[in-house]
Amino acid sequence: MEILAKSGSPFTNKAFTIGVATSSFQIEGDAGNREKCIWDTFCEQPGKIADASHGLIACDHINRIEEDVAIIDSLHVDAYRFSISWPRVIRSDGTVNHEGLGFYISLLDKLAARNIKAYVTLYHWDLPQYLEDKGGWLNRDTAFAFAEYVDIVTKAFEGKVYSYATLNEPFCSAYLGYEVGIHAPGLIGKEYGKKAIHHLLLAHGLAMRVIRKNAPDIEAGIVLNFTPFYPNSTAEKDLKATQLAHDHHNDWYIKPLLHAQYPALINEIPVSHRPDIREGDLAIIAEKIDFLGVNYYTRAKVKDDGGEDPYQLPAPSDSEQTAMGWEVYPQGLTDLLVQLHRDYTLPPVIITENGLASDDNLVAGEVNDEQRIRYLTTHLNAVAEAMAQGVHITGYFVWSLLDNFEWSLGYEKRFGIVYVDYATQQRTLKKSAKTLQRILEVRNEMSTSVSSHE
Repeated sequence: MEILAKSGSPFTNKAFTIGVATSSFQIEGDAGNREKCIWDTFCEQPGKIADASHGLIACDHINRIEEDVAIIDSLHVDAYRFSISWPRVIRSDGTVNHEGLGFYISLLDKLAARNIKAYVTLYHWDLPQYLEDKGGWLNRDTAFAFAEYVDIVTKAFEGKVYSYATLNEPFCSAYLGYEVGIHAPGLIGKEYGKKAIHHLLLAHGLAMRVIRKNAPDIEAGIVLNFTPFYPNSTAEKDLKATQLAHDHHNDWYIKPLLHAQYPALINEIPVSHRPDIREGDLAIIAEKIDFLGVNYYTRAKVKDDGGEDPYQLPAPSDSEQTAMGWEVYPQGLTDLLVQLHRDYTLPPVIITENGLASDDNLVAGEVNDEQRIRYLTTHLNAVAEAMAQGVHITGYFVWSLLDNFEWSLGYEKRFGIVYVDYATQQRTLKKSAKTLQRILEVRNEMSTSVSSHE
């Protein structure tokens, strides 16, 4: 990650935030002290999780908070991005679980004591099962329930949070969860996906209004995941298929946020697939945001194979791939950021997730994850290139701090810069973590030196 040490690099500027990220269900454990969520139910269904595991213990983060915050502090990062578990805070009868809420208040206080900025995500996929039982994100009422939850949380966290994100990757919640069924709650049907995303985006807009009321001076926005799509050939049909993939999987999520309208594609899909858009909905969804969080992992090449949907090809056989089978393609991050900058008047952008799963092994107390170091280095370079082309980017978060429960893949894939032995819960800094640690230590020393001479 030499880029961080280069003279003049944007990453040497302390105003550029560098952090690490996690999410509640993936690390917390302590399932007995919260309500059941849709991922608990999903894990109970045979064949849904690759290794038949669950998130009941995960990384036991709730019970190891002191150790984990100490690790974050040791990395010399500026910020920690984490999510709040809705079912840990609000009981099924609507009352507040003060013990659950208290855990997050304690975490926020521990971060503040170490001068680590708290980036709080209010929803990272773990919908309370009691709400799914009433229709989940297919039920418009869930959006209003979310706003009530956000009201409670933001009042309780007053003065302790640096940045709020309403939702993380609503594409995954709506498309993977309600359309193709590979994520919780596991519904399958094209008639569900775009209805679910409308209610998710409505929830975002309602939550933004609550945050503006309760925390008017705190930056707030949303986190979207994007895939840059490239045509497999210059044939007209492949170009059209590529645009269609972009409309479905990228523009459908960002356009209503920034332009208060869905792509023109809405008029071409079957009426039964369209969301129920009521008067005033789009104005709520387009509530002004202070930042756009961008999550990026890989690109996709697209062709028209004669099927109903654009066909996304697997990673090229001659490409470098992650343990997920995803192509390592840092140029895609630059291309994506520049395209968004070209197509929209963007608020400041934060790279809220970027990282990879690799086949990490603990050998003699060390984890030599050279591929992850290369990945992070090349993708930070890609961010710098986008900034050079005029994209306003204010921060970058590594996904993830810890190896954790990787959703439908269970514990088979390791995204962390810290290795977790799930049998003992022992944490071990991988080589990537130690590299980041050293570089940020130098950066902080350089920043202190510059400040002392001003």
